[in-house]
Amino acid sequence: MKSHSTTILTVRRNGIAAIGGDGQATVGTTIMKHDVQKIRRLANGNVICGFAGTTADAFALMERFEARLKDYPGNVPRAATELAKEWRTDRAMRQLEALMAVVDARHTLLVTGNGDVIQPTDSVLGIGSGGNFAVAAARALLRNTDLEAVEIVRKALEIAAEIDIYTNTNIHVEEMPSET
Repeated sequence: MKSHSTTILTVRRNGIAAIGGDGQATVGTTIMKHDVQKIRRLANGNVICGFAGTTADAFALMERFEARLKDYPGNVPRAATELAKEWRTDRAMRQLEALMAVVDARHTLLVTGNGDVIQPTDSVLGIGSGGNFAVAAARALLRNTDLEAVEIVRKALEIAAEIDIYTNTNIHVEEMPSET
């Protein structure tokens, strides 16, 4: 699925997991809002989720994901897998158009409606229309600077915003201690 209207990025470095996103919401080619909050803490703050895609669909998915987190406390991969299975097989949920990036202390996961639950090898994950630009920038910053995870996410999102018209510089970043 090709998502417009956002860029979400995750990075881990020096014991910190960071996830950030821009704040732009568009309808077609019109910018409707500059300060959408696309990053949410779930499970009493132990999981951070970012979304790309249709806002109402993403909120519906996050509510279902939070329910799965309650069903499988402390097991984010299992909760994500159960959500992805439900998303893929449920007739109504199959119509939802969104992607989710999820981080906890140990995991960075991409969750899709195709049934995918993928953990990137390097813990760098980007979704949305500017996701690939942000990933490229983050990897370059990881290799060539000593910046912390939060700074890398912020700078990489700023670079993505210079390239992707669906991404702005109203950036929100959350962080949590990482076990990796």
